[in-house]
Amino acid sequence: MVKKDVLSILDVKEELLVLLENAREIKAGQKKGEQYMPLAGKTLGMIFEKSSTRTRISFEVGMTQLGGHAIYMNPKDMQMGRGETTADTAKVLSRYCDAIVYRAFKHDMMKELAENATVPVINALDDREHPCQIMADLLTVIEHKGDDFGKLKMSYVGDGNNVCNSLLLGCAVVGMNMTAACPKGYWPNEEILTEAKKIGKRMGAKIEIVEDPMVGVEYADVIYTDVWVSMGDEKEEATRLKAFKPFQVNDALVATAKRDAIIMHCLPAHRGLEIAASVMDGPQSVVFDEAENRLHAQKALLVQVIK
Repeated sequence: MVKKDVLSILDVKEELLVLLENAREIKAGQKKGEQYMPLAGKTLGMIFEKSSTRTRISFEVGMTQLGGHAIYMNPKDMQMGRGETTADTAKVLSRYCDAIVYRAFKHDMMKELAENATVPVINALDDREHPCQIMADLLTVIEHKGDDFGKLKMSYVGDGNNVCNSLLLGCAVVGMNMTAACPKGYWPNEEILTEAKKIGKRMGAKIEIVEDPMVGVEYADVIYTDVWVSMGDEKEEATRLKAFKPFQVNDALVATAKRDAIIMHCLPAHRGLEIAASVMDGPQSVVFDEAENRLHAQKALLVQVIK
C-alpha cells in the first residue's frame, strides 16, 4: 500500500469533501455518546518544534478517542536536538509508529521527514501551510453556512501566512470564492496564490488579493483573521504592528460584510490587535466551534491515512 502524506491541503483535494462529511458523522456520533475506535492498537508519533495548544491536544485526544495512542515528542528531549538527522529520525519512528504528526519551523524539514518515513506524515503546521486547520475551518463553514460553497465568499484579513496559504488552496478546491486583504509586502506565497487561482478558475471560484480590507470584506459570508506576529516573526513585531494596524477586524469592518457573516480566527487571538474584543466575543463569532472542529476533522484524517 502506498502511504498517504498530508503536507498540503492539496494532498487531500480529491477526498476533501468526503473527509469533511466523515468528520461531520464522527462529530455527530461522539455527541450521541457513541464509541468509534477503528485505530485500536495504533500509535501516533507527534514531533512539535513549536508550542501548541489546539493542534497538540486535538491530535492526542482524537487518537485516544479512536482507540489508539499518541506520543508527544519535543526535539529538545530527542536526539534530534543533539544533531541526529531528520532522515534518521523518520526511519526510526517509522519502525515504532503508524503515523507521524510534525509541527516544523521549515517546510523543507517537513518534506525531508516525509521522504524518509515509511508511514504517513501529517503537517501540523510549518512556514508554508497549515492543512489541518483549514479542514476544521471548512467543516465550521458547512455547519454555519451550508455546503453549497459556490454561493459563499470567504474574506481573509491580515498576514498572508501559512494559514492564508492553505485557506486559499482549500477554498479553491471546494469552489468557494475567497478574497485575501493583506498589506503590501505581506501577501501570501506567490506560487500558492497562482495555483489557487488556477484551481479556482476550474472550480468556478474567484480567488483574489486586495490591499484594502474594507473592499476585501464586501459581501463576505465569512470573515477570517489570524495573528499579525506568528511564531518566528517576533523580531519584526514593531514593523508588523504598524503595517497591520488598518487591518483589524472590528465592528466597522464587519459592518461592510453581509449582516449574517460569521467571524473566524484560528487562535490564539490577541484582542485589541488583529481582532476587536467586541467582534471576537460577539454573536457572529464562531471561533470556539472552529477550535472544537480541529478534533473532529483530524479524527477523520487520521482514520483516512492510518486505517
